[in-house]
Amino acid sequence: MKKYTKLNHEELMSVHAQVSKEYERMKALNVNLNMARGKPDFEQIHLSLGVLDTVDSHYPFGDKINYCNYGILDGIDEAKQFFANILETSPDQVIVYGNSSLTIMFDQISRGYTHGYLGNKPWCQLDKIKFLCPVPGYDRHFAITEHFGFEMINIPMDENGPDMDLVEEYVNNDESVKGIWCVPQYSNPTGVTYSDEVVQRFAHLKPAAKDFRIFWDNAYVLHHLHTSPRAHVMDILKACKDAGNPNLVFEFCSTSKVTLPGAGVAALATSLENKADILKHMSIQCIGHDKINQLRHIEFFKRPNSLNKHMEKQARLLRPKFDTVSIVLSHELSRLNIATWTKPLGGYFVSFNAMEGCAKEIVKRCQEAGVTLTSAGATYPYGKDPHDSNIRLAPSYLPLDDLQLATEIFTICVKLVSLEKLMEQKA
Repeated sequence: MKKYTKLNHEELMSVHAQVSKEYERMKALNVNLNMARGKPDFEQIHLSLGVLDTVDSHYPFGDKINYCNYGILDGIDEAKQFFANILETSPDQVIVYGNSSLTIMFDQISRGYTHGYLGNKPWCQLDKIKFLCPVPGYDRHFAITEHFGFEMINIPMDENGPDMDLVEEYVNNDESVKGIWCVPQYSNPTGVTYSDEVVQRFAHLKPAAKDFRIFWDNAYVLHHLHTSPRAHVMDILKACKDAGNPNLVFEFCSTSKVTLPGAGVAALATSLENKADILKHMSIQCIGHDKINQLRHIEFFKRPNSLNKHMEKQARLLRPKFDTVSIVLSHELSRLNIATWTKPLGGYFVSFNAMEGCAKEIVKRCQEAGVTLTSAGATYPYGKDPHDSNIRLAPSYLPLDDLQLATEIFTICVKLVSLEKLMEQKA
C-alpha cells in the first residue's frame, strides 16, 4: 500500500471514501469493547483464586494467632521478606500495607504536604511546589499531584528513561522541586526500562531541596512477557545508599496484577530513617493492615520458585494479546507512514503515537464505533499532550477475539483521522 503521505489530494479523497465505508460497517456492529485500563482478565484472576483457600477457619495459626489481632504496624515478617526478595532489598526497609500501592503513594504525598519529611517544613506552608513528570506517563500519578495543587513539569523520555540532564537541572537548582514520578521497569505506557546509567544519575542527584524524593513505582517488576529477553532494573535503594543519599527514594510495589487486583498486598521500601518517620505517622493513622491477607499470599507462594512459575503462567495468557495487537497494527499501519508504536517486553501497555493533532479525534471516533480507550492526553500532566499524539492501548482485559476486533477498529479510526489531517494539509 502506498504511503498516505505520498498521496496527492485526489488520491487521499479516494482512499478516505473507502476507509469511511469500512468505518461505517464497523459502527454497525454495535460493539462495546474496552481497552482503557490495564486490568487483568478473568483467566488471569482465576490463576490466583487459590489465595482465598490458603488461610481458612481450619488454619493452624499457632504462634501466628496474633496475626488476627491488632498491631504489627509494618507487616508480618514473612510478608516483609517476600517483598524484600522482589525488590532486592532487606526486610527491615519494608513496610507492608493493604491492597493498593496507589494509596501508599497518595499517603506519602499527603504526609509531605501536611507534616513534611524528617522535620522539613510541610509543603502546604510553601508558596510553590513543583513535581517532575516523565512523559508519556501514568495518569493516576499525575492525578495525585494535580489534586494537591502542585505544578507539574514534563520530562521527556527516551529508550533509557527520563532526560536526566533536564532532571538534574531542575532538581539540583530549584528548591521548589520536591519530587519525581518514576515507573522504572516496563514504564507505563511506553514499556521503557531505565538503564543503569539513569539509575546511577538518580542516586547521585544533589537536590536543592532537602525533602526532595523519588517516587519509584516498581509496579511491573515481575511482569515479563517473555522468558528472554527480560528487563532488570538496578536496585535504586542500594545505589542511593552507596551514593550517600539513603533517604532519596520511596519505592512502591504490589501484587495487584500478580494475584487479585482488589485484594492483593502492597508495600513500600525505603531507608530506615524514612521508615521510622512513616511509622510515626502510621501509628496514628491505623493499628495495622490486613495481616491475614498478607499471610494468605505468603502461603500461596511458599513453595520454591512458585512466584516465578505463577508469573510465567500470567505471561502465557498475556503474550498472545500483545502479539495480536502488534500483528494488527503492523499489518494495517506499518507501510502508511502515519504512526509509531512500542513493542514492550513486559508491563501492561502499548504506547501509540499518531500523527500530531490526531489523538483526540482518533479516540473520539473509536468511542463512536464502540471501542473505549484511555482519554487522549491522559499520559501527560493536566491531560494535555502538547502534540495531541499519544494514545495508551491496554490489551490485557479483552478476550482475544474481541481484542483483535477492537484493534482493527482502532486502526480504521487511525487511518480515517490521518487521511483527514493530510487532506486538510494538502487542500
